[in-house]
Amino acid sequence: MIFNFKKKIFLFSILLLLLISSTAFSSNIYSKPENWAYFAEGTGSADLFLICPLVDLKDEYNMSLSDDYTKQNFLGALNMERGIYEESTRMYAPYYRQMAVKAYLLSEDLRTPYLDIAYDDIKEAFSYYLEHENKNRPIILAGFSQGAEMCYKILEDFFKDKELNSRLVAVYGIGWPLEKEFVKKNPHIKPAQSENDVGVVVAFDCEAPELTLSPINPGDMQAFSINPLNWKTDGTPAEKNLNLGACFTDYSGEIKSEIKNFCGCYIDTERGVLKVPGLISADYPPVVSNLPLGAYHVYDYLFFYRNLQENVKTRIKNFYDGR
Repeated sequence: MIFNFKKKIFLFSILLLLLISSTAFSSNIYSKPENWAYFAEGTGSADLFLICPLVDLKDEYNMSLSDDYTKQNFLGALNMERGIYEESTRMYAPYYRQMAVKAYLLSEDLRTPYLDIAYDDIKEAFSYYLEHENKNRPIILAGFSQGAEMCYKILEDFFKDKELNSRLVAVYGIGWPLEKEFVKKNPHIKPAQSENDVGVVVAFDCEAPELTLSPINPGDMQAFSINPLNWKTDGTPAEKNLNLGACFTDYSGEIKSEIKNFCGCYIDTERGVLKVPGLISADYPPVVSNLPLGAYHVYDYLFFYRNLQENVKTRIKNFYDGR
């Protein structure tokens, strides 16, 4: 009884801090260029709204936007992905008070207020982008890990609007499960079914064949995935000769090494996870402390870099052909 009372007091305090924080932060900060990692970069025929993955490893619950060191890592993490999109798009990527790694150690109910702080920023940035920048251009949403989760929240909140949804080229929600129950509750969200359908979500997360669960992909999870090599949604294996190139990038975005025909893959149709056979798991460690060996999460983009790069071009072309 005492424990429950203390828990309620804790939650009330967090909600109060959230209210104060969001009020203090809501002065239209995204009108200022310094609050964007990328702002209208590139000349492609579609807009990219790109959301950074988790980079804040400090002893805090949300990233501070006055922390220049973490912001450098934030920009670096975006740069590792930008080569997939930059030839084809005009890029926007807001800094936001992302949920730090410490918050992931909390139970889901205690974690929620910190995730809400992160999403409040993303929502404000996307609203500013729509009002001042989009001008009815086609839109790609993209993110990795926490960034992909933020993409799903944008889809849920904004894209029920049919006119806006008609401008959606695709969502690259890599590294976060697109759960079947979530899609059922949001019928306007469509999982990708092929290489070139538009207005859809491209989702997958990688792991070794022997792995049966991870914090990101629990054993009882049921998610939609698509294979980034053969673009099928069933368990049909894609051989590694379909892999146009794995690219291992650094924080400048430079490709440090590229390996054609690096790996094949197939979908575990029960859980919706992308299985990558033939690798030595120890050669591709999970990096993130709470992920087990064989969780290839941090390599999701890198293993299939060139195929994703080509797919962005394919979907944009098909979007315009459809118009």
